[in-house]
Amino acid sequence: MTENSVVQNAGGPDTATPSEVQNVRRAAWAGLIGTALEQYDFVIYGTASAIIFNTIFFPNVDPAIGILAAFGAYAVGFGARPLGGLFFSKYGDRLGRKWVLVATLFLMGIATFAIGLLPTYEQAGLWAPALLVACRFLQGFGAGAEQAGGVVLIAETAPKGQRGKYASLVFVGAAAGTALGAVVWILVQMMPKEALESYGWRLVFFSSIFVTIAAYVIRRKLKESPVFQELKEEGAIGKRDTPVADVVKNGRKNLFRVFFMNVGANAHSYLFQVFLGSYLISQLKIDATFIPKVLLVGALFACVSAYVFGNLSDRFGRRSMYLVVTTFLFIFPIPAFLLINTGNLFLISLVIVLGFIFAAQGSVGVQAAYFPELFGARYRYAGVALGREFSSVFGGGVAPLICSALVTAFSGSWIPVAIYMMAIMGISLFTTIKSPETVDRDLLLEEDAK
Repeated sequence: MTENSVVQNAGGPDTATPSEVQNVRRAAWAGLIGTALEQYDFVIYGTASAIIFNTIFFPNVDPAIGILAAFGAYAVGFGARPLGGLFFSKYGDRLGRKWVLVATLFLMGIATFAIGLLPTYEQAGLWAPALLVACRFLQGFGAGAEQAGGVVLIAETAPKGQRGKYASLVFVGAAAGTALGAVVWILVQMMPKEALESYGWRLVFFSSIFVTIAAYVIRRKLKESPVFQELKEEGAIGKRDTPVADVVKNGRKNLFRVFFMNVGANAHSYLFQVFLGSYLISQLKIDATFIPKVLLVGALFACVSAYVFGNLSDRFGRRSMYLVVTTFLFIFPIPAFLLINTGNLFLISLVIVLGFIFAAQGSVGVQAAYFPELFGARYRYAGVALGREFSSVFGGGVAPLICSALVTAFSGSWIPVAIYMMAIMGISLFTTIKSPETVDRDLLLEEDAK
């Protein structure tokens, strides 16, 4: 172990050299911009599912079934995420974190741009939704390694005492991507309805090319994490099983911890970001133009909350802050729906903003440093990627679909939705209670946190 690596991983914030500080900041910006693209891709698709895709790609069915079909295609992207995590984990723990971040960036950007080129159902029949699902799959395949790569690289680069602060910037990027997606939809919805349904929605997906280019410009100058470099120099990389087999064999306990701690938070995140839009339109007859506006407000608050919760986890501990988040989200669903169903736009906005603050970004602001610290050095990337992305299938991937089905099956009642939200968050809360504190753990250790 070299002297520099000891300083980097055992020292405090005052031990970092100017070049190390610059590299941490560059890594933070690379993670922020890349995750902004990922979230932008998912949010513009999710918003389109709520307000327009049911008529463009699934026009010959009942509106409620059309929404279910659109969310079903949306769920495909989440189904692809663990597959992407499996594929890229091998390379993230063998070739490095930077290599994966560049590869996934282009995969997501191209897939999103391609959605804007798709024919509608009227033009191509069943080929239209089939191609939509294919593009959605590629989006999810790339996203399955994107956030894990960002948080692992930053956590391994940042000095002790500041991991939570810097790693949380990945999810500040996620909130920024949500805000950007909302702004674009607000602008596009100013178009006449005919123009929106003809080509306006395509402009939203074409716009992703600008975010892709910006992310690449930053990432091409990115350095590999010092922890990965140290392991490579010591010859620890490639000595054992593949990273995926290694983490399944030796890191199963923390793999399950990450899965269950994330599944509830991830479900709540996408319910507030995606499902509530369709619920407000279909059940409360709220004007569709209200949805991107309130998502924008929520995302702006979330940019701050991710950073705040990351900082607080440095000060008070990862487990303590994650307990705060999961406890709030466990008790919030019933009050949330009582406020929403007043129809008062201010109260609806308050609920969505609180959902963004705690579920969308508060939870992941803590996860950013917590999850990498749970794993040993040799399969950290694989552990974070697989735990988060498999849980995202059972969390955010199916949550909007399940809740839309519950609303349809129970004649518009919100009570089954609230029960579902509390049940899945209860899993995350219980797992957090049983999990260890990891703040400022030495990331060069090959042993997992106990």
